[in-house]
Amino acid sequence: MTPKTSRPTISDVARAAKTGKTSVSRYLNGEKQLLSDDLLARIEQAIAELDYRPNQMARGLKRGRTRLIGLIIADITNPYSVDVLSGIEAACREKGFTPLVCNTNNEVDQELHYLDLLRSYQVEGIVVNAVGMREEGLNRLQQSALPMVLIDRKIPDFACDVVGLDNTQAATTATEHLVSQGFEAILFLSEPLGTVNTRRERLAAFYHTLGRHPGVRAQNAEVTLHDSDLLDTTLRQFHTAHRGMRKAIITANGALTLHIARALKRIGLNWGADIGLLGFDELEWAELAGVGITTLKQPTWQMGYAALEQVVKRIEGSQEAVREQVFSGELVVRGSTSR
Repeated sequence: MTPKTSRPTISDVARAAKTGKTSVSRYLNGEKQLLSDDLLARIEQAIAELDYRPNQMARGLKRGRTRLIGLIIADITNPYSVDVLSGIEAACREKGFTPLVCNTNNEVDQELHYLDLLRSYQVEGIVVNAVGMREEGLNRLQQSALPMVLIDRKIPDFACDVVGLDNTQAATTATEHLVSQGFEAILFLSEPLGTVNTRRERLAAFYHTLGRHPGVRAQNAEVTLHDSDLLDTTLRQFHTAHRGMRKAIITANGALTLHIARALKRIGLNWGADIGLLGFDELEWAELAGVGITTLKQPTWQMGYAALEQVVKRIEGSQEAVREQVFSGELVVRGSTSR
């Protein structure tokens, strides 16, 4: 067997360049103005010939910096989370940070494990997509002294920067669209509200908007994602209770939209013909499903980017007041809500 060759060290580079380690360190730290042109050329040649790659973690720890950002996601299979992650990763690249991504899969034990793990890796800040996180995990977050930004969900009694959708604007836009399309009964479907401010804010805006349209019947229901029987029953009851009227459903997030689309197929209702359907979150398949599903698109990439920018400001010492950045949603109209 061929013996494993060890990685070249800074001493090897100094020896090959016929100089001392101090000069090589200055080169690596960007202090090239302190070195002569001849010495610069020798160090560069030595690094290239040895294929030397400095240990960035070790160098960072020596300077008290790791350049690591922890990212906690409740469910990485959710398209919303994937788009947010893309924006965060782009901002990390631009600002010289590396993200450590932790998918908790909505499990309390994993949430607590990853919080402890990120601390052990000495991350400089954390970005949290907290929708779906359990209370125990949220409480542990509150106890962390790390710079932190929450995406899409506030934590009660926790003063922390938040980046998210303007839920009132978005839900108002969605509801007004359905009214303008002549729907006479509208069902707002969400997962259990709990203390999740995004769901509560969207529901409140839904009822507030329909308060200006007393001729339209408003109803809401809470369902869990994987309770197919309850979902089927809820949809059948809504359809039957408003027989003869134009009916529509608003779904509170993309994951729920998928389950509702499946449920409507199971019980024999076609969106766009038998019932209207409008879902929060733009989905890749929305334009391909039947006559297409109208969505309320969130600027998720921009939200992820903004969250990373904000946590970096905190890492660099910003003492500005805790702030909430909200982004406007965009209505994407398709056949599921046509007249």
